[in-house]
Amino acid sequence: MGDKAKNAHPGAAGRATTADQPASVRNVVLVGHSGSGKTTLIEALALTAGAVNRAGRVEDGATISDYDEIEHRQQRSVQLSLVPVEWGGYKVNLLDTPGYADFVGELRAGLRAADAALFVVSAAQEPEAVAGATRAVWEECAAVGMPRAIVVTHLETARTGYDELTRVCGDIFGGDDPDAVLPLYLPQYGAPGPDGHPPVTGLVGLLTRKIFDYSSGERKETPPAPEQTPLIETARNRLIEGIIAESEDETLMDRYLSGADIDLGTLIADLEKAVARGIFHPVLAAAPAADGARQGLGTVELLDLITGGFPTPLEPESPLVTTPQGAPRPPITCDPGGPLVAEVVKTTSDPYVGRISLVRVFSGTLRSDETVHVSGHGLTDHRRDGHDLHEANERVGALSVPFGKQQRPLGQVVAGDLACVAKLSRAETGDTLSSKDDPLLMDPWTMPDPLLPLAIQAHSKADEDKLSQGLSRLVAEDPTMRLEQNRATRQVVLWCLGEAHADVALERLRSRYGVQVDVVPHKVSLRETFGEPAAGRGRHVKQSGGHGQYAICEIRVEPLPAGSGIEFVDKVVGGAVPRQFIPSVEKGVRAQAARGVVAGYPLVDIRITLLDGKAHSVDSSDAAFQTAGGLALREAAADTRIHLLEPVAEVRVLVSDEYVGPVMSDLSGRRGRVVGTEQSSGSRTLVRAEVPEIEIGRYAIDLRSISHGTGQFSRAYARHEPMPAQVADKVREGTGAAV
Repeated sequence: MGDKAKNAHPGAAGRATTADQPASVRNVVLVGHSGSGKTTLIEALALTAGAVNRAGRVEDGATISDYDEIEHRQQRSVQLSLVPVEWGGYKVNLLDTPGYADFVGELRAGLRAADAALFVVSAAQEPEAVAGATRAVWEECAAVGMPRAIVVTHLETARTGYDELTRVCGDIFGGDDPDAVLPLYLPQYGAPGPDGHPPVTGLVGLLTRKIFDYSSGERKETPPAPEQTPLIETARNRLIEGIIAESEDETLMDRYLSGADIDLGTLIADLEKAVARGIFHPVLAAAPAADGARQGLGTVELLDLITGGFPTPLEPESPLVTTPQGAPRPPITCDPGGPLVAEVVKTTSDPYVGRISLVRVFSGTLRSDETVHVSGHGLTDHRRDGHDLHEANERVGALSVPFGKQQRPLGQVVAGDLACVAKLSRAETGDTLSSKDDPLLMDPWTMPDPLLPLAIQAHSKADEDKLSQGLSRLVAEDPTMRLEQNRATRQVVLWCLGEAHADVALERLRSRYGVQVDVVPHKVSLRETFGEPAAGRGRHVKQSGGHGQYAICEIRVEPLPAGSGIEFVDKVVGGAVPRQFIPSVEKGVRAQAARGVVAGYPLVDIRITLLDGKAHSVDSSDAAFQTAGGLALREAAADTRIHLLEPVAEVRVLVSDEYVGPVMSDLSGRRGRVVGTEQSSGSRTLVRAEVPEIEIGRYAIDLRSISHGTGQFSRAYARHEPMPAQVADKVREGTGAAV
């Protein structure tokens, strides 16, 4: 890999990068902790590849990354962006993902669109930052065999040395085989600057034994100094042993151990094969270009690794396909001449163009102006949300390749490539595009369940008229958001992944769709029930001239087991309540039960028995007995204990073993009951507990803090059960009903 740059042909700035065959495409997603330098690295790669003329700028001055106003204000990426560059005759699609946990949905979309991953690790951050959410994504990639490499950034302000950081990466990512994660290059430092940090001036190629000096702003090869040779040889020998250990040539290790010299071409070929198979993970270093420089440190080496070591779209297995009705179909291949199968990996809205869909073509060729079949469930759980299969034929609008805020037109997109499609009005993220004559449906990828509730209401009448449409568009763009119309609490709830995710949702509602909303306390659906039997008498007698009102009824109320609902029993004898008014009494008590009898929450799990009553031949009426029934129920409630029932959730927390104690202690502090633990894979434990829903409104945020970003949880409604007296008193006083 070390000498490939001599034959590389960077692309020209301002020209659309295209591919005519899958073998010339590389799809790479950049993954890393927030602040690790992913976006800066992509800008440096684009500069080195000639896609831009100066760092961070395209030819006409638009920025590379598609930052909108929200990203600029938050100073972090909040959405997936695509930057295509050309290197050595290959089209390289670089997918920049947010590093913050709230935007993991964008990361999952990037993983779906890519064939390999670059994990960006900052030397300026503590090693603990690497071990959190980044390790979970690494394991996710390992599960599907996705090739991975590691790039170390911020060496100029390092808190952790390069050698120490590569050792930490080997321990974290290597698992049982830390020698599968080894440096391919070592940084070369200059004299310390005024801040005490020595600048990184070049890289030492371990396989080639060459120094690649970037101090002049361009990459130059020089031989190592004699005093560097021992360090280089030690690291080189370990690297060679790591490569040979993963080689398909079983005789290579014997030749190496016998002292035979393994030629460089064989080592590079075996390295590329091991990387492409996802069993060896080289570590590289990179830094952005200095002012006026044409190449950033390590960018040439990284582009060489991407084009030489990462797989083409022809190599990974494509997702399974079925008919829209679920009938199995033969596996698809990455063939431009095959049947069209493409997938929407991201959906966004542009105020001028409308809806734009980022599409990965897995088979066939997608052409502008052709009619395709759109089918899918999106990425929502259609069984939960009523999101049934949707199908439609749609005309493909303009095809383009994104580059910053520009869209450069394309005529067609071949299998293995990525592009943007304009105005697919019916397509949602996760939907499949296929031939209208042979519709197909791809197996979708999974998204995390949003578990942070955000209750909102329109700020004004004008906002109320636009709220429904704005929320529908917002949820269609971001499948990690879920919209709930809670009938029990009469609230509109937007479920998000975290506080930053919620902030972005509110800002997009305001800036994109012109909807101003107010955030209100989120309520849980409490209920009431009788703690013991009671009796009540409802008397509704009014006479003020003319036709009066007369109804008297006597009832007995008994508690029933949970889940019984409300039973109404008629035990009137002798016609004390005329038969035609007994349904009126039932209607009245049920209406009063729906309104509640103490704190305004629905009354459940009781049996109401009508025992006796009185009527008047003239003044009794349906309305009068309805009123009397409600009064009787309220009187019965006044003479007995009324329990408030709160919803309890089954909570499953998956957390690293070192945080099990703090997690269980925290759950107990939330009035939770830990019902069991079980060992999971990768030094993690699953904690199962039952916790009142009032206590876990912000658990998505709190768990992240407790577990240092390593914890995950799920929740499901279990049942309603009586609330403790002291908590119920706060609810009745109006201070504890919301979360």
